[in-house]
Amino acid sequence: MRIRFVDEASDEFLDGISHYEKQQPGFGRRFKLEVEQTLLWLSEHSEACRLRPRGYRRLNLRIFPYYIPYIIRGSTLWILAIAHGHRKPEYWIQRKNKTD
Repeated sequence: MRIRFVDEASDEFLDGISHYEKQQPGFGRRFKLEVEQTLLWLSEHSEACRLRPRGYRRLNLRIFPYYIPYIIRGSTLWILAIAHGHRKPEYWIQRKNKTD
């Protein structure tokens, strides 16, 4: 399965790396590695997460307080956000329209 990011999700990923690297050297790299490993797992198990009422799936990261909401369009897994768990829920939901 091919993985694509909506632009805002890509920005959030880079912002998260930068934020954690500023907090402690090497922490940004750990965040990046966890997101990349999670995306690799999702590419192989894209339907393992339950479909939520608003038509998306999500997977929580194990170490960092983030989750990855995504949708499946054909053979493409669209990443809608790299979302911090304490932000407003579903603030990114309109991004689904950018995957058509």
